[in-house]
Amino acid sequence: MQPKDGTANEAYKGFTNHECPFYPCHAGVKRAFNCLFCYCPLIAYECPGPYRIYTDKHGLRRKDCSDCRLPHEGYRASWSFIQKWLERPRIWGGKELDARDRKAARGG
Repeated sequence: MQPKDGTANEAYKGFTNHECPFYPCHAGVKRAFNCLFCYCPLIAYECPGPYRIYTDKHGLRRKDCSDCRLPHEGYRASWSFIQKWLERPRIWGGKELDARDRKAARGG
């Protein structure tokens, strides 16, 4: 087995599960729909994704990432996005990012 940095085969970066009863779960994806990050590894971390905040029945603030397409938009793009944000993960503090923070988080 070759290390991922030394192989031309990028199959590990994603797949599309056309048989999933929830497919497609996020509207607006224009490239190959990547199901690899069905449960986003950034749910507990700061991220630039469009999320809403709700309070659960125990009074905890949670992210609702239903409108986020970032981890699903194409195999390479979504893989790169997740890898970038997991390089230096920051625990999510329970607040919405303001417009300036969101722009900075996306590299703008």
